[in-house]
Amino acid sequence: MIRYAKPTTVDEALALLGEDRWRILAGGTDFYPAQGNKPFRENILDINGLTALRGIVESETHWLIGARTTWTDLVRHPLPAAFDALKAAACDVGSVQIQNVASIAGNLCNASPAADGVPALLVLDAEVELRSAKALRRLPLGEFILGNRRTALASGEMVTAIRVPKPAAGGTSAFVKLGARRYLVISIAMAAARLVVDDGAVAEAAIAVGACSAVARRLTGVEAALLGLPANEALCRVVLAAPIDELSPIADVRGSAQYRQDAARELVARAVLGAIGHTAGDQVAA
Repeated sequence: MIRYAKPTTVDEALALLGEDRWRILAGGTDFYPAQGNKPFRENILDINGLTALRGIVESETHWLIGARTTWTDLVRHPLPAAFDALKAAACDVGSVQIQNVASIAGNLCNASPAADGVPALLVLDAEVELRSAKALRRLPLGEFILGNRRTALASGEMVTAIRVPKPAAGGTSAFVKLGARRYLVISIAMAAARLVVDDGAVAEAAIAVGACSAVARRLTGVEAALLGLPANEALCRVVLAAPIDELSPIADVRGSAQYRQDAARELVARAVLGAIGHTAGDQVAA
């Protein structure tokens, strides 16, 4: 017999997860399209009644984003400029109606290579908080998403929060997405950049690209190439020449592998310029 449960407390939800196998239902914006017209064959744990998992709070060491926090919640919440890339990504997640109900943790657990929120969270050094009835553990986001539709979520666990350490919430950031149209589109490629500028030079750089490999990747070669350079439009030339060895794009109906590779470099350059308050203009090829 298929079971359906809608707990009202996190402890109740964790107890249920510990006694049986469940498919977790949060916002439902990925859940229902994936189900289609097929009959339900798994127990459904509806966590939409867990009010404790919705909202954003600041602690002494971290910014804590509850697992059920929606993209609209995120956009409306006052956050440091380092979160601007994440807010821009939030505005590109489907339509406004989807943003109103889709959860941030659901975007991570769905583990699509084209998940819009992942690059912007990677540049914030985000970690995922996982809880079961017996334990709590935290994983860097890069270790939580293992591949296309694969995560490190263990049996009996659920994501309860996304944590951004205060040191990674410095500087300014930008997000750029390439798709076949402006809205309601799966990304061909996307890039997020967060830069800390000190005395006119790049003191810290965090760059990530999504939809160009099985999981979104930080670009350590580009990050290293930017350090110490004057924070001006010349940074785009450095990006265009820097190594990008972390990507392994595929070819599909949205674009060839080479197109994605070239587009990713252009998007990174635009995101870097956006993070320091410049527009791409003629500095980056269209």
